Amino acid sequence: MNNSKNTNSDLPYRLGVGALILNADNEVFVAKRIDTPGPAWQMPQGGIDDGEDPAVAIFREVEEEIGTAKCEIIAQSSGWLTYDIPQDLRSKLWGGKYRGQKQKWYAMRFLGSDSDVILDAHHKPEFSEWRWVEMKQVPSLIVPFKRELYNKIVDEFSRIVTKENS
Repeated sequence: MNNSKNTNSDLPYRLGVGALILNADNEVFVAKRIDTPGPAWQMPQGGIDDGEDPAVAIFREVEEEIGTAKCEIIAQSSGWLTYDIPQDLRSKLWGGKYRGQKQKWYAMRFLGSDSDVILDAHHKPEFSEWRWVEMKQVPSLIVPFKRELYNKIVDEFSRIVTKENS
C-alpha cells in the first residue's frame, strides 16, 4: 500500500456542469449549501454521468438541485473551466479521488415562476435557501476556492446579458 500523500496535481478532475440561471430581470439564481458552514452560496452544478452529454446533464442537475428544469440554454462557456479543491477538503469530497472539477457552464433563462423552485423535491437536498442576485454579486457569495472560477463565469456570461439588453 502506498502511504505517500498525493498532491492535488496527481489527481484527475471530475467532469461536471454548472448553470448560471437568469430570471427575466437578468438576476442570477444562487442557493445556500446545507453542508458548508457560513455563507456558502453557489449556482447549481454537478457531475456528468458516464456517457452523458453535458447539455443533457445540466438539465438533470438543475432538476435534481432546485426541483425544476423550466429553463432554456442561451449560451455555453467557450471552454471547460476548472477549480481545485483545497488539500484539507479533498479527502472529504468525492472520496478523495479528484483534485477538483472540470466543468462546462451554461447560461440559462429561467422560464418558470419562483414557486416552481422546490429545494427538497429530490433525495437529500443540497441547499437550504435560495435567492436572485445581481450577476456582479455572485463571486463574492461563493467559497473562496471557487471565486476565481465564478469570476470567469460572470465575465464570460455578462457579455451575453449585455447583448440581450441592447
